[in-house]
Amino acid sequence: MAKDFDLYERELWAGRAPAYERGFAHVTRYMVEPLLDAAGVAGGTRFLDVGTGPGLVSREAVRRGAEVAALDAEPGMAETARRNVPGLDVRVAVLPEVPFGDGTFDAVAGNFVINHVGDPAAALGALRRVLREGGRLALTCWVMPGRGALAIVREAIEAAGVPWPDDIPEPPFVQYGEQAAFRRLVTEAGFAEVAVEEVTWEHVVDPEDWWETGALSRVGTNGVIVGRQDAATVARIKTEYDRIVSAYAVRDGKVALPAHALLAGGVR
Repeated sequence: MAKDFDLYERELWAGRAPAYERGFAHVTRYMVEPLLDAAGVAGGTRFLDVGTGPGLVSREAVRRGAEVAALDAEPGMAETARRNVPGLDVRVAVLPEVPFGDGTFDAVAGNFVINHVGDPAAALGALRRVLREGGRLALTCWVMPGRGALAIVREAIEAAGVPWPDDIPEPPFVQYGEQAAFRRLVTEAGFAEVAVEEVTWEHVVDPEDWWETGALSRVGTNGVIVGRQDAATVARIKTEYDRIVSAYAVRDGKVALPAHALLAGGVR
């Protein structure tokens, strides 16, 4: 039987901050500036970075001159963000808990966090509450089901004949991982002027690094599944991975993995 999604997420990310910072954060950082642009973050903006992870969004917002606060559900991520952004006010909280008063912020943004919550609608309601009237929301998520960079390890797992474990839940956000559905979700949460665009880029990486950070470091569900296997099964998955990833080969022994995201913006 599948676990409660929020409980699963807490177990999934516990202690994973260093591995995430070393690997997958290099993919998600591509959307930091577009996200902050969509939220209208500039000098003097009172800004909340939701699901800050290693603090990349907060760091850029501080560089822009914003007054920044942040939150993350994982204590290790919060500590990493404090290290990367000295003096940052980081709270540990699981959405839809947002430990700030009504109308505190001019802008709220979350980089690939809405797809990690058990109740996306409730989370959006909480983010709307802490925005002032006329304040801006910006969110990114992955196009779902995941493709390209997100799917390479999963495709290798499937090709190796490893079944999806019964206890791992499907993300509640999966039904919203396309433009029209994401726009509807944000609109129904009470935001105006909602716009959603798809953004695609290439993540150029050494395929062995991507295997280590995407499969062996237990970051994300694919990493959890690989981590449960015996050595022979892991080797079988790796053989399939090598075959699949070779289709993305570019120069210098690296691969260019396409990443597909959605960027949503709206006004309180």
